[in-house]
Amino acid sequence: MELAPETEAASALSPEELETLTERLIEQFKSVFDPEIPVDIYELGLIYKVDVSDDRDVVVDMTLTAPACPVAGEMPGWVHDAVMKIDGLRSCTVNLVFDPPWESSRMSDEAKLQLNMF
Repeated sequence: MELAPETEAASALSPEELETLTERLIEQFKSVFDPEIPVDIYELGLIYKVDVSDDRDVVVDMTLTAPACPVAGEMPGWVHDAVMKIDGLRSCTVNLVFDPPWESSRMSDEAKLQLNMF
């Protein structure tokens, strides 16, 4: 996952604020699970990119394990709701992307261990 202020040069977010926000975002991503796989979306590698503007607007690019995932219409809303639990954020937009396609190599070692993929 890549997290960066929208404008690098004159960011209103201090490095400390950005680090704290990154930790909180990861915590919230880890609260959302793929219903068919008992692993959270962060460990599955479904979060591709996160941008945060100076006004604390968050844009998340994420994917699904398969384009035909039965919760494709619902999961972006789950991610939005999880992110908006973080105090101080103004908005959140979740974009569902399929390029590059998800593959199991994006999974963390923790996820692979949970799914006995070692």
